[in-house]
Amino acid sequence: MIKGNNPSNIRVGSTLSTDEFAGTRFDFMLSNPTYGKSWASEQKYIKDGGDVIDTRFRVTLNDYWGNPETLDATPRSSDGQLLFLMEMVSKMKPLDNSPHGSRIASVHNGSSLFTGDAGSGESNIRRHIIENDLLEAIIQLPNNLFYNTGITTYIWLLSNHKAQTRKGKVQLIDASQLYRKLRKNLGNKNCEFAPEHIRDIVDTYLALASQERQADDAGIAAQVFDNSDFGYYKVTIERPDRRKAQFSQERIASLRFDKALNQPMQWIYQQWGDAVYQPGCLAQHEKTILAWCEDNELGLNAKNRNKLLNLDTWLKQQNLMQTAQTLMATIGNNESSDFNHFKIYVDAILKAQNIKLSASDKNAILNAVSWYDEAAEKVIAQTFKLNGDMLEKILQRLDCSEDKLPDFGVYPTAKKGEYLTYESNTDLRDSESVLLKDNIHRYFLAEVKPHVEEAWINLDSAKIGYEISFNKYFYRHKPLRSMNAVAKDIIALEKQAEGLIADILGIDVNLL
Repeated sequence: MIKGNNPSNIRVGSTLSTDEFAGTRFDFMLSNPTYGKSWASEQKYIKDGGDVIDTRFRVTLNDYWGNPETLDATPRSSDGQLLFLMEMVSKMKPLDNSPHGSRIASVHNGSSLFTGDAGSGESNIRRHIIENDLLEAIIQLPNNLFYNTGITTYIWLLSNHKAQTRKGKVQLIDASQLYRKLRKNLGNKNCEFAPEHIRDIVDTYLALASQERQADDAGIAAQVFDNSDFGYYKVTIERPDRRKAQFSQERIASLRFDKALNQPMQWIYQQWGDAVYQPGCLAQHEKTILAWCEDNELGLNAKNRNKLLNLDTWLKQQNLMQTAQTLMATIGNNESSDFNHFKIYVDAILKAQNIKLSASDKNAILNAVSWYDEAAEKVIAQTFKLNGDMLEKILQRLDCSEDKLPDFGVYPTAKKGEYLTYESNTDLRDSESVLLKDNIHRYFLAEVKPHVEEAWINLDSAKIGYEISFNKYFYRHKPLRSMNAVAKDIIALEKQAEGLIADILGIDVNLL
């Protein structure tokens, strides 16, 4: 207003919850969003449950296979910095309407650079900005440059009309050692940029060239990267499940309680025993049960509370126990190291005795009486035929030859054209981050398979993420001093201190 601007351009309210400038686009946008500020109170305006309803915070990106998908572009609710950046991106002028496009400068702390794994809202925002070639540069500022915080801060520079030399490139500038000290601290602020420092940063930005810092770690450093240098694949590495199985009274007893409600069901049964199977018992003790759950901070939602107090839940678990007892009476309690044969035997008995179980109930029994053992046989998930066009499709999709199918979890059997897959063990499951410029299969063969022979790639799990690490690119290792140099310094200090204590105490050491 001091400069004669229209005061009506200042709108009351939250930028995140209400888009007061929905139809407006800007040439230049500057912001310094609050760091680590929760936006939980704004969520109801942006998300409906898990769905994002505000188009400013949705992006369209390709999955690993190249298929476009609309994704969430909202960060975790504890930090809304990137939401403000996305709000400004939505206000950029398209080049078909404005030949110069728009430019953005926004100051953030370090979390915007790397918080959030592949597929998260934060990573999707970085990916959207970088893959659309909007990010020109990020400048790291000195610590203690601001009044109220001493943390490291960064200026993000965005443009949708990059110079030709900057297309497909991102420049990182480390100006963290470029400052002059204040004579007196102003809160946390103890340094500032001198005019020549600002000129150095501008010149480095305009030069768009890599620059090494001076030997004494003073001055400015810069590096230029391809957009894809910040991208990576996050892929799951699976290992086969190997299970032993054995019926026993102890294992069958665990079926009395629903796995999701194991703790409160155990307590209830300890209190009232078999009476819980009688109508009215649970309702009679409802207040006591819910009070115990609250005292033990179980945090049951309404659905689980109703399930816990429902007699049908208890009767269903009791029926599972009785079915397991029936199976044990026929199978016995011999230990099996081949879960595949064990499962076939169980299916045969269920069929012979006309016992009908849902897939989930049967799995509950099998899981209760089995456990992982590396000496056991691998558990087969399915066996199927692959030949002709179907085999060719699979090979094209995985981009591999037939002999490499086991690297992707598809194993040939002794029969021609027949393949099988194994159940994976979730406890042994791991993930790997592979550079976007690298190849997942090549990485697997070089870095994983030599150490875990039976592992395979779950390519359907592959996600693309983006992160930017200044430490990774600008860290300079300082070798430790040699032991001789340290010893010489200690000896020199001892010589300097020789006789000092005696002088302080006024004692002649020659008389002692």
